[in-house]
Amino acid sequence: MFTERIGLIIWVTDLKPARNLERYGTVYYMSKKLHYVVMYVNKDHWEDTMRNIQRLPYVKKVERSYRSEIKTEYNSNVPDKTRFYTF
Repeated sequence: MFTERIGLIIWVTDLKPARNLERYGTVYYMSKKLHYVVMYVNKDHWEDTMRNIQRLPYVKKVERSYRSEIKTEYNSNVPDKTRFYTF
């Protein structure tokens, strides 16, 4: 149904040619101030896509986003103190 995707952060020298990155995946965000692009690519071919993007003349650096691997479920060992403050 849904394909697994991986996020890439691409540091570029110029944003105008960076619009061509849409042919490699889904461009999610382009920062005009810091000159980077956040995009998502298919998990099956992300290494090949990353290599192809690194060869582009306007690309400085390509990093993989680890957002999907960050733990988002938290458990608290501290007891809840809100019951002490009720009247």
